[in-house]
Amino acid sequence: MTETPVARLDPPVTPETRNNQTEVFAVHGADPEVLAYAMAKYSRSSLSMKESLREISSQRAEQFLNTFYFQYGHRSIADLAHVAFAIERLSLLAAIVLVDEQRWDGQERSTRYQNFRKSSWYMPDFGADAESAAIYRETIENLFTQYHAVFETVFASLKDQVRKPDEMKQEAYERTLRARAFDVARYLLPLATNTSLGQIVNARTLETQISRLLSSPVAEVRQLGEKLQAAASGAAWNVHGADFAALQKDIAALDPALGERAAALLTREVKTAPTLVKYAAENEYWMRTHQELRQAAAELLQGEAVDEAPLVDLVCDAEALEVEIATTLLYGACHYPYRQIRRHVGALSAAQRDEIVALGMRHRGRHDELLREFSSGHALRFDILMDIGGFRDMHRHRRCVQVLQAFTPAHGFAIPEGLAEAGVQPLYEETVRLAHAAFSRLAAGSAPEASATAQYVLPLGTKNRALFKMDFAEALYISELRSAPQGHFSYRRVAWEMYRAVERTHPSLAPYFRATDADAPVDLLQR
Repeated sequence: MTETPVARLDPPVTPETRNNQTEVFAVHGADPEVLAYAMAKYSRSSLSMKESLREISSQRAEQFLNTFYFQYGHRSIADLAHVAFAIERLSLLAAIVLVDEQRWDGQERSTRYQNFRKSSWYMPDFGADAESAAIYRETIENLFTQYHAVFETVFASLKDQVRKPDEMKQEAYERTLRARAFDVARYLLPLATNTSLGQIVNARTLETQISRLLSSPVAEVRQLGEKLQAAASGAAWNVHGADFAALQKDIAALDPALGERAAALLTREVKTAPTLVKYAAENEYWMRTHQELRQAAAELLQGEAVDEAPLVDLVCDAEALEVEIATTLLYGACHYPYRQIRRHVGALSAAQRDEIVALGMRHRGRHDELLREFSSGHALRFDILMDIGGFRDMHRHRRCVQVLQAFTPAHGFAIPEGLAEAGVQPLYEETVRLAHAAFSRLAAGSAPEASATAQYVLPLGTKNRALFKMDFAEALYISELRSAPQGHFSYRRVAWEMYRAVERTHPSLAPYFRATDADAPVDLLQR
């Protein structure tokens, strides 16, 4: 016998049950600092988000932030204010410095998929040093000329080598091979090349970023810090601004009084983070400490030759935390491999080693975050020597600690795949050698900040060194993601060598990696 279903009624909503009903809603239209204040009020008020936002004005938000953010040092409040920026026509060199934040989200023009020949380039101020200006201009123009020549030649060579499948459209075929040709040609793009990027960061990261940029030895980077601070403090660009202004005009034409009310809502200026970045300034701790660490590294290594080092060197043998910290502090201040520096640090007395660690702390102010070099204790440390272009792809990995060395021609340059097959390897090598020679001449010039300015002429094929510290999960992630066949051959090789290094040192963990052999044949039409 079938039972008759019994209708179930929801219980009546009472003041007691209402409190058990979770409410979730997205928030749109609040200024970043106002929204940060509203969220911070959860810890100081029983008001709901809607109630808080209705009663908060930008002036009240500013008063709150002045009290709790600056006076009491509650910096986590700034994590709640997120701001989007477009940063256009900056050099690749400046872009690398800009994005060097662990808490950073953004996208940049891709040197793998776009033609940068028309991007133009950054021209530093050489003052009265006309000779250096001429060397700089001639070097940059030659790099762009050969960039175009290599691209065209490699593109034609690829079309000769790779047959178009019948089912593939001609447009898709050429687009794919064109991207492969840019993979090769980009090795000749100088760090002076202009690019554009967008970033979305919280206000705490923004404040740190501005301070770091203002502390740079490179004039363009310092100017970028000033412009970023001005953009956060001034009126933001509203994508609907023109439409809102036109609507307000129409309303005012019908009813002037209503038009005034509409203007307060539709055409008001929004300043995204004027309070949270107003005190951002150059960081004396960062500048003075790095200057002293460069001097300490020079004294410890005494100009000895740089040891030969592999593409990827996994340093995971046990060492005292004090040794790792001292070694890492010096690593970012010179051009030597990690193991070579550690050998010298390990030979020091405990007092001498502790003196290096103290250098990293000596000038730290009350509100200064520790230098990144103090992020130590990771089980896996990869000392990587690769081309700048490939490094930039690796630079996007934020779950690891990265310590970068300054760009220099001292490590030579990489030879990209496809050059020999296209018959342009001699042209490429000669072009890079000329650029590296120009670096030396510019670094010795009389122009202001000559050594810093010289970096702009280095092409992306130049090798540079960076230390990547991470845990097992991140090593597995990078190895799997970056070794995939559709990736660039430069970082594919690095990712594969990272896996191989872990395989040698931790063989029982190797089977869990799904890395792709960088030596396996690749379908050039797969992207």
